[in-house]
Amino acid sequence: MNDQRFTIKQILLFLIPSMVGGFSFMFPVPSGDGGYVIPITLLIKSANEFLADWLIIATVITICASAVFSIVASILKADFLLKNSLFNAIFNVKWYWVLLRVLGAVFVIMVFMNFGPEQIISEDTGSLVLYDLLASIILIAIIAGAILPLLVEFGLMEFVGTLIGPVFKSLFKIPGRSAVDCLSSWLGDTGVAVILTNGQLEKGYYTQREASVIVTTFSAVSITFALVVMEQVGFTDRFFAFYGAVAVVGIACAIIMPRIPPLSRKPDVYIVESSYKDKEYSASEYNIMQRAFNNAVNRASNNGYTPGNYFYDWAKNSLTLLFMLAPMVMAIGTLALILATFTPILEWIGYPFLPLLNLLQIPEASAASTTMVAGFADMFIPAIIASGTIASPYTRFLIGVLSITQLIFISENGAMILASKIQVNLLELFIIFIERTLISLIVASLFIRFVLQIPLI
Repeated sequence: MNDQRFTIKQILLFLIPSMVGGFSFMFPVPSGDGGYVIPITLLIKSANEFLADWLIIATVITICASAVFSIVASILKADFLLKNSLFNAIFNVKWYWVLLRVLGAVFVIMVFMNFGPEQIISEDTGSLVLYDLLASIILIAIIAGAILPLLVEFGLMEFVGTLIGPVFKSLFKIPGRSAVDCLSSWLGDTGVAVILTNGQLEKGYYTQREASVIVTTFSAVSITFALVVMEQVGFTDRFFAFYGAVAVVGIACAIIMPRIPPLSRKPDVYIVESSYKDKEYSASEYNIMQRAFNNAVNRASNNGYTPGNYFYDWAKNSLTLLFMLAPMVMAIGTLALILATFTPILEWIGYPFLPLLNLLQIPEASAASTTMVAGFADMFIPAIIASGTIASPYTRFLIGVLSITQLIFISENGAMILASKIQVNLLELFIIFIERTLISLIVASLFIRFVLQIPLI
């Protein structure tokens, strides 16, 4: 292979956008309160504090507009929406998506106007979704949508993918470039990773199987949210022990899950014709760092990416999130929290876990069993239940770890996956959630007891 020689312009075209994108998503900076946070999270938090009530109003308008435009496009077949490829993709949807968007609009109006059944507008259900979840999603859509192209279009994915591709392929059966998805999620937000993965699927970089594995295995919650869970269960003084347990359990799940159904049965097919097949320089005169650099600079200098492409991708990423995700989170998230808060269904569903909990000698097994499936509605619910009903430090620690490593929660990332083009349906999400719960329960209980030696009582 001929030696690769690049101009300064070509090298800078890789370095500058990639460094800006990488810094925004992956480089911790002081948060001002003694901790650390990545810049995009700090920017979202600052914008959230500055805009405050305006974000709630914008959320209500967005969800209502999504319902109206979906009816106009999907049922009335209005040309002014159908003739625009972006609007057609967002609003011309199946009848059940229209129904969910209308339901989301009804819920958000009831919560915002503070009228209707307590089950819907309660601080534990609809109000939690609107005021605590959706405002951040609006900002993620706009801010992350602006920065994401810098991560994926200028060689960073190729650079990282070439470096750690062999490890990710052998252990997790996915391309090395997915490490960027994992890092964006781990240091930033699980929603960002789902968006990033779906975008890569749509551009032919991932197959359906790879995308399904990534979003259900590597779209982990951020360190910031893990701290919130730690505080709720009373272990902020054991950060490294707690997050170490999360990491060990997460790696165990990541190794096992791609090898069992339903993920192992997902088709290894692209949704668009792809020329990407983990291409990298393999000649003996190149070491792995040189191959990574060559792949990255070639990608950046040959991508044909114009300012027009950038603004289109920004608009597409942002509008898709705003009009597709926001109503989904409002509708599905509220319904899930109603079931968790006002019905005994979680207690009933938790019964099958009792034999395993007793076998593992988990203290307060009966109380712990009610939390096992609660995280499918929202990952914070198990920590809330544990802090109020469980006295054992060991069991509270365990529930806190499980609430993070279960990974799938329908009020946010589950709804995002369902709204994406990744072929994972609701039943499969629940099966994956149960599988992760069982693996996490076994690995975490042993690790916490014999390695961390958290006291049982």
